[in-house]
Amino acid sequence: MKKYTGKTLNDVLNAAAKEKGVSVEELTYFVTEEKQGFLGIGASVTAEVYASCDIKEFLFNYIGEFFTGLNQDVEIEIFDEDGGYRIMLNAENNAVIIGKNGQTLQALNTVVRGAVNSAFRKRFSIMIDINHYKEERYEKVKSIAGRIAKTVQRTKVDASLDPMPNDERKVIHQYLADWPYIKTESEGEGSRRHLKIMYDRTKTPNKK
Repeated sequence: MKKYTGKTLNDVLNAAAKEKGVSVEELTYFVTEEKQGFLGIGASVTAEVYASCDIKEFLFNYIGEFFTGLNQDVEIEIFDEDGGYRIMLNAENNAVIIGKNGQTLQALNTVVRGAVNSAFRKRFSIMIDINHYKEERYEKVKSIAGRIAKTVQRTKVDASLDPMPNDERKVIHQYLADWPYIKTESEGEGSRRHLKIMYDRTKTPNKK
């Protein structure tokens, strides 16, 4: 993050906003130093300031350098999405980057998310997809979960899904949230963490 110094915090934010071409309301900042001065003379404020454009630039450069290190060309598109960022990649060998059952892609998501969160000292929702693999994967896991949930509704017998990453479990949690007689919970630790679909007699069609 770039540091800005001014006589007051307002001066700092106005200067940063003007340079980035955004409004002050779009900025996030951390004050790193304040000098009171003597009788107001020599007072100053220094702050680290960033906007969404800085995060996108960081993501673009970080991912670009990552693939440059692998000697691979990659197309990168970054979109604002629900307070976070969706990153669409298209590389020379998408299958290799996705990996078996999406494990390599999931690891890439974890690394990039950790890097941007550390750089900007804030937790961001970051989702990296390759040639729409994740979108198709989400539809697939929702379809599987839906079939199993219908079986649980009919038999009243709980069922556990195979271990899956957090983002896929979250998709299923949201998908089944309003289903009558169905509730979901995540169980297990680490790579064995999975989702359980359970019968809930209290969750009638008129209750959510």
